[in-house]
Amino acid sequence: MTTAQAFAVAAAVTFVWLGMVLAISFLEAPLKFRAPGMTTKIGLGIGRLVFRALNMVEVVLAVALLSVMGVEFAVVSGLPPVGAVGPVAVAIVTLAVQLAVVRPRLARRSDRILAGRDAPRSKGHHAYIALEVVKVVALLVAGIMLLAS
Repeated sequence: MTTAQAFAVAAAVTFVWLGMVLAISFLEAPLKFRAPGMTTKIGLGIGRLVFRALNMVEVVLAVALLSVMGVEFAVVSGLPPVGAVGPVAVAIVTLAVQLAVVRPRLARRSDRILAGRDAPRSKGHHAYIALEVVKVVALLVAGIMLLAS
């Protein structure tokens, strides 16, 4: 694989990841609760399934991105794509924080609601959204830097 090909593959992976986050987090999630007849319990159940799947795909894409970039660094040119390493790292660390810290708290709250118990308003959703914004910006910058390399 040439350097240009490695950067192109890394950019493609980055933009697929970005597109999935934008489509699910900023389009599907808010619109789902506006559907006629949608209840909080049904919306939470759907959201849990969708975000579990999204996060699994995100982990696969992060590993793929690291693999492509790692091959490029170690085998092809020995040089990182200028400006892309930092944003990729930010995106991956942000995903890790979402998975390790925020999602478990949201899952506990949704478990209570799905069990028919009351749960206080959650600041976890705001934290998750803020982290999604950080991830979107990081992926956008990384993708642009990879294309420019």
